[in-house]
Amino acid sequence: MARKLSHYDDSGRARMVDVSGKVSTKREAEASAFVRMSPTVLKALPQNSKGDPLEVARVAGIMAAKRTADLIPMCHTLPLSHIDVEMRLCENGVAINAKAATTAQTGVEMEALVAVSVSALTIYDMAKGLDKGIEIREIVLERKTGGKSGEYRRKK
Repeated sequence: MARKLSHYDDSGRARMVDVSGKVSTKREAEASAFVRMSPTVLKALPQNSKGDPLEVARVAGIMAAKRTADLIPMCHTLPLSHIDVEMRLCENGVAINAKAATTAQTGVEMEALVAVSVSALTIYDMAKGLDKGIEIREIVLERKTGGKSGEYRRKK
């Protein structure tokens, strides 16, 4: 049986999915992104005149996760019980990881994905004066738990 996209009605119009019949359960999601930059830009990050780019990006990701429903039209507003964003310097960029959790009728995948996306964009914004060629790559859902569809883990 072919799966149907849930955000469209039978006429093909976009719609918000009705989750009122679903049971609230604990749901978690984890997403990641990578910001590729030169070693020169990496070395300059701590001297950024706008502040610590990684800390600003971490806070931006947390704030963005809390506003996901304002950014993605068909997302439900969720009571987030947890959001954590971590940054790790690598030899060719910054690895970003976000974890989100809720007890609700729908999942938090979009909140985790928005968190890493906005964190990556914030790093770009704070470092673009050094190199406009910085690349945001590999924004992916790593895992999710809870809900009718159960557990998902990205294949590496």
